[in-house]
Amino acid sequence: MRDILESIPHREPFLFVDRIVAETENSIETEKQVKPDEPFFAGHYPGRPLMPGVLICESVFQSGAALMGREVAPVPAGRVPIVSRINNVKLKHPVLPGDLMKIEVKLKERVGPAYYMSGKVTVRNKVALTLEFTVLLVEDAV
Repeated sequence: MRDILESIPHREPFLFVDRIVAETENSIETEKQVKPDEPFFAGHYPGRPLMPGVLICESVFQSGAALMGREVAPVPAGRVPIVSRINNVKLKHPVLPGDLMKIEVKLKERVGPAYYMSGKVTVRNKVALTLEFTVLLVEDAV
């Protein structure tokens, strides 16, 4: 967990990555244990809880931020990574309470301040989600 907290600014209750499993210069593998008592389950289909797709996407984005912060390019002072584009999102399998999400993110290309990445989430040996996304390093407005 400390590796994640050192790599990205996200904190509970909006932290959707628990640990870094493996990393290379252009990829990262992380995990998130989806606890049955996650607050979003109370309202996202009571009696038949499913993890919202947007939060599964967020776990990929946070893993991408960890890749950028640790290996690709430490974020320069005064800059913040912002998701600027999401493409080809495919929700293929539900993420349920108790699932272990295995998250893979790959850097496909860097063009100036733009980082083009792809992500995949698996649960129970099935692909739950795939997507492509772009992160820009922008001036911190705060």
